[in-house]
Parts: sequence; structure tokens; C-alpha cells
Amino acid sequence: MTRPSHHTGRAPTDAGTGTGTGTGTTDVVSGAGDPAPVVVGTPGSFARSVLDERHPALIERVRRATPYPPAQQHALDGLLDETTKGFAERLDDAEPGAGLWRDEPYYGQRWADVPFLWAESFFYRKLLAALGHFAPGPWLGIDPFAPFKNAELAGSKVDDELSALDRLPELPPHERDRTLLLSSLWGNRADLGFQLSAGEAGLGDRVQGLVADDSDALWEILAAGGSGKSGEPGKVCLVADNAGPELLPDLVLADHLLAGGRAASVVLHLKPYPYYVSDATTTDTLACLDRLTGASGHAAAVGERLRQAVGDGRLILRSHPFSCAPHSYDRMPADLRDDFASATLTVMKGDLNYRRLVGDRHWPATTPFAEATAYFPGPVAALRTLKCDVVTGLTPGTLTELDAGAESWRTSGTHALIQVKP
Repeated sequence: MTRPSHHTGRAPTDAGTGTGTGTGTTDVVSGAGDPAPVVVGTPGSFARSVLDERHPALIERVRRATPYPPAQQHALDGLLDETTKGFAERLDDAEPGAGLWRDEPYYGQRWADVPFLWAESFFYRKLLAALGHFAPGPWLGIDPFAPFKNAELAGSKVDDELSALDRLPELPPHERDRTLLLSSLWGNRADLGFQLSAGEAGLGDRVQGLVADDSDALWEILAAGGSGKSGEPGKVCLVADNAGPELLPDLVLADHLLAGGRAASVVLHLKPYPYYVSDATTTDTLACLDRLTGASGHAAAVGERLRQAVGDGRLILRSHPFSCAPHSYDRMPADLRDDFASATLTVMKGDLNYRRLVGDRHWPATTPFAEATAYFPGPVAALRTLKCDVVTGLTPGTLTELDAGAESWRTSGTHALIQVKP
């Protein structure tokens, strides 16, 4: 299999409104041996259901959550009509940051005919444009997804999950490692969070749901340490996925790495603006820190340590325009590549980051994960609950067993993976 070659590129400069596309990314042509990209239009596919069902439902949900004025309402109508019946149209030239999208190759094509990764990303960029998120005026910077995020974070179930953290100090060290890693992995399961019973037996079905588990390799990389494999802790990059109750276990894992000497610093990569409904921004992270410190017991102690870690530079909040780009990480710009290259380990959270990491393509599921991510500039781990069709790194036996089952295991969210490329 041929993977793309890599070139350095100029970093994007419009961090507030851009996507990191155009001249801000590496111009790479995929290798001839790579599988075809996932496109939207296959009838009955997961990608097609997102275009036909999820996006229209989201537009209506956003409309109901916030009392937008007539201009925004009209723009939402136009976006719905375009994405369901029409062709991909450029951003208006007056839209802040539109220049970074100018050279994308899919304009004039039906939405159903373009790559799924690009279509999803551009949909969210156009949604923000329709709502005036980047334009000077009263709606500048308003997060259209904040009502959903805030409601989830304020829920009583979060109180129960934070209270469950009080059990952590009772666990042996290796069980504490396992519990926090699996909590971060399964954080987007509403019935999970931190509510894992003490002991390996209590992890039961969560372990059984793993289709790949390289967690031992993850801990070994962290134990080897930073530059020169000195055994001294180095930098860990944690590329966040969702906000709210799903970000809380990520933050607790970051605290665990810092407090336990597995990391000298953690760089938490966040989205520079609202994206994919619930993706985490700096605002969302600060809300989670407030939620932790406002709790009691172990949760409050974790929150205070994390606040201190931000203040002394051990927990670094970072956002890069490429985090909202409609491209895979093999096109990352040079500055982001350097950041990942200097890390002892980069941990990619969630389904979207997985698609961007391996490439949103029709990979044979037995394609080695290390082969699909060979371009990545350092050790990388994926913590991902399966919510779309793309998957790599399965053994033939596991694939046969999963395909023989009745459920749609690739998209149901009932299965997960921990994969590592050293």
C-alpha cells in the first residue's frame, strides 16, 4: 500500500475564522494504492443517512434551541435546501475566513457526490456562516451548540459520575490506569462515564466490547519517557473529541498522567470554534474545570490540580485551525506536525479524529493500524468508540466474528478500540 508523501507547508494564520485549508495545509495527493475515499451518496450508507437525516434534524434543533432573527432563519432555510437538493456552493466572499476555503475542489458538485469527511466539515462551516458566528455583530462568537452542551454538563447523572471518582484511590495502580483509560474511551456512552465498578471484574462488558486493545503498548510508551527514551516523563498531546460529560474523563486522565509522573506536560488540543455539534473548545474545557472544582471529594481535588496545571504551564490548552479542516492528518501543516513529533505520545480521541488519522477511506478492516498511520510523525494512540464504517487493525478472526453478528457493529457505538502505532 502506498501512503502519501509529505511536504512542509505554511501554517494557517487565520486561527479565529479559518479552517486550515487551502495554502495553510500540505498539498498532498494520495498514493495510488490507497482505497477510495468514503463518499456521501451511497444509498443506505451511514454517510448518506448523515446527509439525509442527521443534518436536517440538526438544523431544526439549532433553530429551536436559540431564538435567531429572520436573517439567520432564512440562511438556515437556504443551507437545508442546498445540502438536501443542490450543489456545494462556495462561502460568500464577505464571510470572514472564506479565502481559506477558496481552493477546495468540490464546488459545483452534488453534496451526495463529494467525500464524506469534506461534506461534513463544510456543512458545519456553512452552518456557522449562516448564523453569523464569525461576522461582526451581536451574534459574533455565539456557540449554536452551547444549549446542548450546557444541559448535558449540568445533568444530575454527571453528579453521580463525579461522586464515583471517590472510589479511585481505593484501586490498585494498574486497575486505576485501566479504569481511567476505559472511562476516557467509553466517555460518549451515556451510561458510563466514571461509573465503573472497582476491580477488573467490574470492567466486564467494556473489555468485551473492545475489538482491538493495545493498551499495554500505550503504557509502555509512556513509561519509556520523553526525548531519547530516558525514562523521564515527556509531553503528551491529547487531541480532544467531545465536550461536556465526555470531556470530563479526558481531563481526569490528563490529571492522572501528570500527577502520576507519566507526563511532564499535557497539551490538550481543542477546536478553535464550535464544530460537529459537541466538539470541545476552550470555553467548554473551562466549563468542565468549573464542574470539577464545584463538586466534592476526589473530583474537586482533580479540578484544582488541573487549574493549577494550566496556571503553571503543565496543562496547555491549544487550538489549531487545522483541527476544523476537512482533511486527514496526513495533510497537517508543519507547525502541527512539529508539535506531534515532539510528544512522547499523541492520543487521538473519538470517531472523527480516527477518520482523520487513518484517512476516511474504504480500508479493508484488517489493514494494520500502524501501516495506515505510518506517516504520523511520532507514536500515536487512538481511543475510539465505533460510530462510522471506517476501521483498521482488526484480526481476521475478530472481523469474521463481528460480521457474523446481527448488529451493525461499525456504527452502533457498542464496540470500541485502543490502537497504538509506536
